[in-house]
Amino acid sequence: MKVILDIHEKHKESSITIKSGQLDDTIEEILEIAKKDSVKFILGKQGNSQHLLKPDTIHYFQADGDKIVAFTQSSTYMIKEKLYELEQLLPSTSFIRLSKALIANLQHVSHFEPSFNGTLGVHFRCGRKEYASRHYVGALKEILNNNRRDKK
Repeated sequence: MKVILDIHEKHKESSITIKSGQLDDTIEEILEIAKKDSVKFILGKQGNSQHLLKPDTIHYFQADGDKIVAFTQSSTYMIKEKLYELEQLLPSTSFIRLSKALIANLQHVSHFEPSFNGTLGVHFRCGRKEYASRHYVGALKEILNNNRRDKK
């Protein structure tokens, strides 16, 4: 891969241009890194207060009826974005859909446990437990396998 870096004061904002014959894993990783840097915070509401939440402090997002709740180590916040919007905004290497109502930050998962009905119990470092539905377990396993291969 050829990399061209042009740093000059004439550039008012940073931009990335990728030219390739096909979309491969390396380009997808670059896009994920760029996406991660683009979301600096998410606005969360708690009572009458608005809080700026860094995505890496959020353990998971859960739909509760028509409301979206962000769970952190010790608090919960109401979020205006829908789950599908959060899924597009946040890096898919860290945030993964576990059910129709749940997106988890894999950085805050402590362990998994299989369940008798094909779901997967997901334990978070904050002590909470949620479930990955059967429909999303395959994608979760694939991401975990890919991350394990990247570490070698």
